[in-house]
Amino acid sequence: MDGAGKKTAAAIHQEVTREVNQLLGRVFAQRRKEARTDLEAVESALRTALHQAGAAALNQLLARKCSDYIKRNHHRMRYAEFHAQGLCTSTGVVEAGCKVAIGTRLKRSGLHWTSRGANAIIALRCCKLSGRFEDFWERRAVRRAA
Repeated sequence: MDGAGKKTAAAIHQEVTREVNQLLGRVFAQRRKEARTDLEAVESALRTALHQAGAAALNQLLARKCSDYIKRNHHRMRYAEFHAQGLCTSTGVVEAGCKVAIGTRLKRSGLHWTSRGANAIIALRCCKLSGRFEDFWERRAVRRAA
């Protein structure tokens, strides 16, 4: 586990411990008030308290991570501005483009590719579809001459 993971685990443990101690204090206070000493009820209450405390701590941690992500990336999340420019912000267009440009070429019946061969054909296919096919060959010729 890396340093960030250890800090996260420690933060979760500390939060859960604090919440569990608070909940246990309330559970035992309620049991004393009712003059009940049945261990099964206490165990059940303890399990419920642990579950609730763990879920609350995890939700708090996830909310904090989400908030931190938004703070770090807000400059990339200008969706209204992108839409005003007529740009698409969904992944569907990119996924469909990959399917057309790559999937249909590589997944034809009877074709088998090595990683190197697949990467080469993908590069050629993308250059052809983007109108940069001639540039590809010019760059390749320059590299071979060097």
